[in-house]
Amino acid sequence: MEFPRFFYYALTILSISVYLFPIMVNSLGINYGQIANNLPSPEDVVPLVKSLGATKVKLYDADPRVLTAFANTGVEFIVGLGNEYLDKMRDPAKAQAWVKQNVQAHLPATKITCIFVGNEILTFNDTSLSDNLLPAMQSVHTALVNLGLDKQVTVTTAHSLSILQTSYPPSAGVFREDLIDCLSETLSFHQKTGSPFLINAYPYFAYKGNPKQVPLDFVLFQPNQGVIDPVTNLHYDNMLYAQIDAVYSALAALGYKKLPVHISETGWPSKGDEDEAGATPDNAKKYNGNLIKLMSKKTGTPMRPNSDLNIYVFALFNENMKPGPTSERNYGLFKPDGTPAYQLGISTNNAVGSNTSPGDGSIGSAVTTPSSPTSSSTGYLSISAATGG
Repeated sequence: MEFPRFFYYALTILSISVYLFPIMVNSLGINYGQIANNLPSPEDVVPLVKSLGATKVKLYDADPRVLTAFANTGVEFIVGLGNEYLDKMRDPAKAQAWVKQNVQAHLPATKITCIFVGNEILTFNDTSLSDNLLPAMQSVHTALVNLGLDKQVTVTTAHSLSILQTSYPPSAGVFREDLIDCLSETLSFHQKTGSPFLINAYPYFAYKGNPKQVPLDFVLFQPNQGVIDPVTNLHYDNMLYAQIDAVYSALAALGYKKLPVHISETGWPSKGDEDEAGATPDNAKKYNGNLIKLMSKKTGTPMRPNSDLNIYVFALFNENMKPGPTSERNYGLFKPDGTPAYQLGISTNNAVGSNTSPGDGSIGSAVTTPSSPTSSSTGYLSISAATGG
């Protein structure tokens, strides 16, 4: 990639986005995965992140190149300890060495605020992982305490939404019975240390699994009649908020009503295989564009209207080396060359150095005829999370 052209393009969309999205600052997080062999350098990524108005980034590791590149930018980072590290992190000495090298070394220039230990561990049904999860989290937290960093850096883990046994209606949300014991111990850790509960939620999978039953408008934040929770009488016009409130209900059922919930992953693919319904650029634009617009209003869910929405969009780039179906490699807001994977309202430039004029700044696109998802006890709100990273 030719650096000057890439950098020029990034600065161009940055200047455009400052005009288009002045109210989005401090509201958006982005997942920065790197399972690819064609991504730009971290230095080139900085202006792309800023062009989105994103002030929070979630890494799946603690890549020193990235953390150094974002020094003194004010961008907040969640860094990750991969599943393969859980066994080692049980050892307090190894946990402290990791924190010193990967977190303390970058502070305070790079604003690291959280470490997530393991990704979707509890739904792998692998006791060698799940048995190590809490001890690893505890060791990392102890390391932070020993280094005097525990007041500025928290420790958590990211869960798949499939840890829920029931998710519809939202008021009936409960965790899987076989995970209760493990979750209860982890939730106690969150409460004691003041760390957030992270959940990966993808309405896309609900639609992909049953496109005839799940109304597309409902999952894309488009105008629709919505559904009423028969217990709370709360109205839901999008699936993501219903899923978040199902998590709130599940936490409340275990006595953790005040635990903060962050959506550590959500997104929509712009391309998929023939059997992956809905994976199109237009739907991806509607999902992510409408989500960003909704987040800019700084309102919460129907169940928690005054709670901040901490949402991390998945993902920054299309990642060409990710395994699995085609959709897995096409969640990015950007292509590896720095051009938008689809028009999100930031710019209509279609290539690096393009001379086309900027767009009108609108988010999403024309609405379709509203439809109402049918109320069902089969739990169409339940989904599986995508493979992170």
